Amino acid sequence: MTPVEYASGKRHGFSSWLAETKAMLILGVPLIGAQLAQMAINATDTLMIGWLGATELAASVLALQLFFMTWLAGLGIIQAVMPLASRAEGQGDVRGVRRAARMGIWIAVSYTSLGMVLLWHGESILLYLQQDPEVSKIAGEYLRVVQWSMYPSLIVVALRCFLTCIQKAQIVLWATLVSAVVNAVLDYGLIFGHWGFPEMGILGAAIASIGTAIASAVFLVVYILWEPKVRTYDVFVRIWRADWGAFFEILRLGWPISLMLLAETGLFGASAFMMGWIGTLELAAHGIAVQLAGIAFMIPVGFSNAATARVGQALGRNDEDGLRRSGWVAICLAGFFAVIGSMLFWLFPEALIGLYLDESNPYAADVLRLGIPLLAIAALFQLADGVQGVAAGVLRGMSDTTTPMIIAIIGYWAIGFTMAYVLAFPMGYGPEGIWAGLAAGLMFCAVVLTVRFHKRKEWKLVRF
Repeated sequence: MTPVEYASGKRHGFSSWLAETKAMLILGVPLIGAQLAQMAINATDTLMIGWLGATELAASVLALQLFFMTWLAGLGIIQAVMPLASRAEGQGDVRGVRRAARMGIWIAVSYTSLGMVLLWHGESILLYLQQDPEVSKIAGEYLRVVQWSMYPSLIVVALRCFLTCIQKAQIVLWATLVSAVVNAVLDYGLIFGHWGFPEMGILGAAIASIGTAIASAVFLVVYILWEPKVRTYDVFVRIWRADWGAFFEILRLGWPISLMLLAETGLFGASAFMMGWIGTLELAAHGIAVQLAGIAFMIPVGFSNAATARVGQALGRNDEDGLRRSGWVAICLAGFFAVIGSMLFWLFPEALIGLYLDESNPYAADVLRLGIPLLAIAALFQLADGVQGVAAGVLRGMSDTTTPMIIAIIGYWAIGFTMAYVLAFPMGYGPEGIWAGLAAGLMFCAVVLTVRFHKRKEWKLVRF
């Protein structure tokens, strides 16, 4: 059933549509705020490390690329907690919610223990990739400290999934805001030696990241143990006991999500490399446009997580109509806010790009000139980007993860990357060609993922 059918009252009144929209906003808006607060944490790290010097900044960029890709793969797996816990919540199965949350924490710890082996050899990896030896050495030292933050940060991901599924997204926002403040204080103190802290430079930023992740984890754990309703789930009671059925069900659903996230992130990483082949100014303009598009994308990310929870709960209730309504509401909300973002990109490109530029820099005018057409293309693909992100979240709520992964790989790489390369180089369209290729890949994913949701007829309950 499409939104038009719902609005016409064919099987549901307009009040049902409004009620679902309100529920999606109540759940989604705090998650959007949490995503934006997380971006503020990352921006603070980059800003303060940048004050140390270009070498330290370059080292942190390389180190965090390795860290982020490793961390993202773990996040994708753990996100499978959400459809399982949501479905159990829809069934009123407290034990099922608890099982998913506990094994999400188990997977966070297990995955981090494996991922740290890779990160421990970060310097060797960067040298193999022919990066500058001095920068690689600093990056490797930074990685050997910051990697310890992965334990608490991935545990936070598992706890956030649990809390979102039981309609407690507001606390996720508060935890992230507190973390942003803690991160700024620790960064400033440990990097530069203020307020009685030792001056530790870039390693201070790594320690600050550990402290920030621990603070966020402690905040959520205390809330779960304190809040009466949440406490009834007994998430931490006998947490040492293995539940292999839930553990492997999370792995089964989670690895396609992980690959899907890596495919999308890898595409934008590859686009940066291609832009670097064209020129330094083009790469700078690309970086600014990607930052702006990334900020706008936090809105569909929030609605995507909310949609996974709402769809999973409807599936747990065997409520096919509610499931479809939740899915279409999330997709329409993402589309609505994407149109607003598109208008801002289209109408105010100079002002938005100018936020990242120092007018006294002799290259600022050239970067602005190169960035305006990229932001115009970004305005065109905002709708596709938002819809494909939310449609994937809707299907995730139905425990449909493998086929969306295949669709994403085809869209991002077979179509998006190929078209970006062909348009930019053989056909000579340069930076605009790269972004047109990205837009084509995102459009393909948006259409096919939405059609898949619309055509799905199986509403299977999988118990674990």
